Amino acid sequence: MTKVIDLGEYGDAFRRDPHPVYARLRERGPVHRVRLPAPDAHHETWLVVGHQEARAAFADPRLSKDGSRIGVTFLDEQLIGPYLLTADPPRHTRLRALVSRAFTTRRVEELRPRIRRITDDLLDAMLPRGRADLVEFLAHPLPLTVICELLGVPEPDRAGFRALSTEAVAPTSAESEHDAFVRLAGQLTELIEDKRCAGPSGDLLSDLIRTTAQDGDRLSPGELRGMAFVLLIAGHETTVNLITNAVHALLTHPDQLAALRADTTLLDGAVEEALRYEGPVENATFRFAAEPLEIAGTPIAVGEAVMIGLTAADRDAERFPAPDRFDIRRDTRGHLAFGHGVHYCLGAPLARLEARTVLRSLLDRAPALALDGPPGDWLPGPLMRGMRSMPVRW
Repeated sequence: MTKVIDLGEYGDAFRRDPHPVYARLRERGPVHRVRLPAPDAHHETWLVVGHQEARAAFADPRLSKDGSRIGVTFLDEQLIGPYLLTADPPRHTRLRALVSRAFTTRRVEELRPRIRRITDDLLDAMLPRGRADLVEFLAHPLPLTVICELLGVPEPDRAGFRALSTEAVAPTSAESEHDAFVRLAGQLTELIEDKRCAGPSGDLLSDLIRTTAQDGDRLSPGELRGMAFVLLIAGHETTVNLITNAVHALLTHPDQLAALRADTTLLDGAVEEALRYEGPVENATFRFAAEPLEIAGTPIAVGEAVMIGLTAADRDAERFPAPDRFDIRRDTRGHLAFGHGVHYCLGAPLARLEARTVLRSLLDRAPALALDGPPGDWLPGPLMRGMRSMPVRW
């Protein structure tokens, strides 16, 4: 009989620092049967903690993101609609191709001056204070503003979207999660309808409404809502954590911070090492065995859930020597912070651009930047890896 490891038994210490637990699991093998901690304590899943096995699992077509293949539909898809994270090829291929026609590399690059301007404006408001919560004053408002402007979300609606999206990805209870999805679905439906009636306006959501493939294919209303949802969530929640975790890693490793200040050509390396060392997503969303398979010799039955551990895999010493050392000169190629394969994060270029912009401006304008006490609580749930607050001074 397979032993089930109850991650909830590790208590709050696991939420604050899961790395020692993942290290002990890796010592025992790359795949384990686990019970998730609260608020997801009713879930059991296979957890992949080895880097090589995680990379292979991402590319295994027998592990499905589409619940209908095992006869179930999940809350987010029921209330929001089909989207990239709940689709397999060929539907995933079709959806990604349609959104890629509007969300191009060129479009992201064109955002560079606007991202710099937003960053400067936020720092103009923050720096005279002398001390502040980095999450509240910089890490959260920057990506939220960028993605809301990109999608065309009116400014009065942005605070509401922020609260609901945070609850959806890091729920404090099953009831609050359900309520967040219901309200998000309603607000996104209203937003899409307003844009459909208003006509072309140049924002991404308006373009997606009118995007047509060469064969005449277009996104359905449900697919539009799902696409807006995943772009809103992935477009800012993960980047909040990336910025916060990167700054925290630098401030708690003064030798690396000094090296970056002395040589700003290390900036890209600092962002990539932050992604590997303390990435913004702890575990990829569930996959399900559409047919029997084995992962590293462990049999997985049809319908069983599989969670690929990004945080765990990126601290695997077989892939990254001395994995618990934060080293901005490290060769980070192959890290899994943005996933791998067909579901590789569509918004990775935008997240990287925002993180680089923030770090460059923050370190330039706040040369005495330091932590101003312990960070706030780490986000609940198995998905996101980030802090609710991080007090800093300068």
